[in-house]
Amino acid sequence: MAPLLIANDMTIIIIVVLALVLFGGSRIAGVGKGAGRAIREFKEETAGLDKGKDKEAEKDIEAVEADVVKDQSKPTE
Repeated sequence: MAPLLIANDMTIIIIVVLALVLFGGSRIAGVGKGAGRAIREFKEETAGLDKGKDKEAEKDIEAVEADVVKDQSKPTE
């Protein structure tokens, strides 16, 4: 049984030409621009999540250190 679509150079060229004829160059460029913007926003958001985790970890460390200082300042019996 033969594959439905063989990805060689000629099929890729035909697909690109058909897309240009059906949608036009400006609409395809807009899709590319939108995809690039979506990827950039995704990267920024994931970087923001990592920074948020770092800040939470620093707050936790500071809280533990403050508890340790309190325990050390109490007089021992």
